[in-house]
Amino acid sequence: MDSSEAVSLYTSSIHGQNSLPRYDDRMMPYIEGKLVDIRSRSVRAVRVSFERGIITSIETLRDDSTCPHFLMPGFVDGHVHIESSMLTPSQFARAAVTHGTVAIVTDPHEIANVLGVEGVKFMLDDAATVPFKFWFGAPSCVPATAFETSGATIDVAQTASLLDDPRIHYLAEMMNFPGVLNHDAEVLAKISLARSRNMNVDGHAPGLRGDAAKAYFRSGISTDHECFTEAEALDKLDAGAIVQIREGSAARNFDALCGLIDRFPGRIMFCSDDKHPDELLVSHINGLCRRAIAAGCDLFHTLTAACVTPVEHYGIPAGLLRVGDPADFIEVGSLENFDVLRTFIDGVCVAQRGQSNIEVTPAQAINHFCCQIKTSESFAVPHKPNALIRVIVAHDGLLTTDADTLAPKVIDGNAVADTERDVLKIAVVNRYTEAKSSIGFVRGFGFQRGAIAGSVAHDSHNIICVGTNDEDLTNAVNAVIRSSGGLATALGDEIECLPLPIAGLMSSESCEVVGEAYKRLDRIAKSFGSTLGSPFMTLSFMALLVIPSLKLSDMGLFDGTKFEFTDLMTEPPKR
Repeated sequence: MDSSEAVSLYTSSIHGQNSLPRYDDRMMPYIEGKLVDIRSRSVRAVRVSFERGIITSIETLRDDSTCPHFLMPGFVDGHVHIESSMLTPSQFARAAVTHGTVAIVTDPHEIANVLGVEGVKFMLDDAATVPFKFWFGAPSCVPATAFETSGATIDVAQTASLLDDPRIHYLAEMMNFPGVLNHDAEVLAKISLARSRNMNVDGHAPGLRGDAAKAYFRSGISTDHECFTEAEALDKLDAGAIVQIREGSAARNFDALCGLIDRFPGRIMFCSDDKHPDELLVSHINGLCRRAIAAGCDLFHTLTAACVTPVEHYGIPAGLLRVGDPADFIEVGSLENFDVLRTFIDGVCVAQRGQSNIEVTPAQAINHFCCQIKTSESFAVPHKPNALIRVIVAHDGLLTTDADTLAPKVIDGNAVADTERDVLKIAVVNRYTEAKSSIGFVRGFGFQRGAIAGSVAHDSHNIICVGTNDEDLTNAVNAVIRSSGGLATALGDEIECLPLPIAGLMSSESCEVVGEAYKRLDRIAKSFGSTLGSPFMTLSFMALLVIPSLKLSDMGLFDGTKFEFTDLMTEPPKR
């Protein structure tokens, strides 16, 4: 093949919807388009040439009439837990590239809470099977607290071993912010391990403000993705942090924080944190860029947050469309919609017009599940005469909860769900060993019938369930137990389950398969009466004790403000 034939082959692949670029060492492929130069804040017609995965030249073209599309660096998710997509790393990558994502900064602490270091290595090994740029961190808080039962522990010595693994690049979110502020020896030792290796330390400090925020970030922590208000974000920016604007399936903070994009360019990133498969089928970071432009944000500031800042902050070896960079870039049809036409990683076209070219080998399941079938008596709550109950108040789009106190509905001496007041029963079942279930009450789900359950319950991933009656609660929980992990719905004899055999968190199936199965369960849950955007995702955070204010672990009701257990029942105030 001579050079003219090579150019002809490659050019036809650019414009053909079904043909893909092919090249070998004898060819220098190129692509033409309007380069979105984020640094110089300019757009110009160019020819980008690359060889062996590296950009070798960028030539400016005089005539841009043959360049209808735009070339720009690929998107980077600045903080995401892959496990929350219910996909393996390889399947996540296969889906994400269709939206122009070329790299993610990811914390495998979900599987680490189930399987420890073995779980982290599972994620690393699976990720290595596909052409995608994973930036893994070492989980810093396994378990997240001492007030719950997890499947594993990662101590200081194991953290050091992980940080010495060349596939691990930073210390993942330090969720134990009280430990940082109170100078907990183990917490500070883990931070020191990362800093001594010149590694970044990610933050997690919901609601932390003022001097407390400054003290937290002075410890060497550099980012935070937990800001719910602009005022909180401003405090953390003032303390020196980089703020990651989060828009996931449960926590949605983009609208509250997008005004920061133009005010603090270079100090803002985009992230999803937790994203369910049905939403990953639709969009990823490209969707946030689309919303930012629609909100009036500057194009180049938006792309700095989406493409540049995470690469530069973490040192990710992802290209930024410069000579000498890896040939990681995307081709989009417009700078308003960010419709991704093709995605390139190391010069290889990994996605084209919504279709992924990444091939995935299904992973072998690993798990930790030792739980027996339950009976409805397991969820009975005997009522103390005249006692009030503390109730968790959940909010759509937020991970934080409030607390309420009210008189329960009582039948046959037991406190029960009260759908008229939207007071449902919630329970956490230890899945690692046989133990008495922990039971409470919650408002905000809106169910009028039925129950849902899942083994995705941050961060220890015991079984969590919510429902209107003990029979449906029992059936939903038992469906999860029989599958050794999964999500389930129950209404009488109608029981549905999405099995998650990998650590009770993930399936080896594709995003399309898992996404469709999840959408079916989501529709069923909403048919029970819930108006939540994502009932299962919201439920999974009702056990996350490190985010205030009232949550439920397998050990009991937990006051996240005081960071201690509290009783479900309380005496009425004296007059």
